[in-house]
Amino acid sequence: EVEEAWRALPKDARNRTHLATLPMDDEEENAAIVNALQRRADVVVQKSLAEGFGLTVAEAMWKERCTVASRVGGIQDQIVHGESGWLLDDPTDLPAFGKLIGTVLQDREAAAVVGKRARERVRDEFLAPRHLVQVAGLIGSVAGSGPRSGRR
Repeated sequence: EVEEAWRALPKDARNRTHLATLPMDDEEENAAIVNALQRRADVVVQKSLAEGFGLTVAEAMWKERCTVASRVGGIQDQIVHGESGWLLDDPTDLPAFGKLIGTVLQDREAAAVVGKRARERVRDEFLAPRHLVQVAGLIGSVAGSGPRSGRR
């Protein structure tokens, strides 16, 4: 289906559009290819209908790649629309996805700024040190608010 749509594109659009089928038998090989593709991509698209925490989204953001994604599940908590990526409300609206991707590709300067903000967001919100501080704070608040036995 995707290949048929690609073949229907005008020649100049086909020359600028690359499709890749990834191997799924070897997880390490798959991860290496995804990493290479993301590093070369001008935009990463995550058109999910449902999603928990989007690892693909976080990886793309860390690599300073502009991300266009569905406003679903955990993705909407990862991306701040227009600041660290772009979100679309209807993941089935293909023309809207296409239009937004085209807009991102036309303004490379703005895309670079958004990519930098995306990396900052991952660094500030989603890496282990922040979660460690949050968990320590939670444990401290729970331990400090429990009943006291009066024993020493």
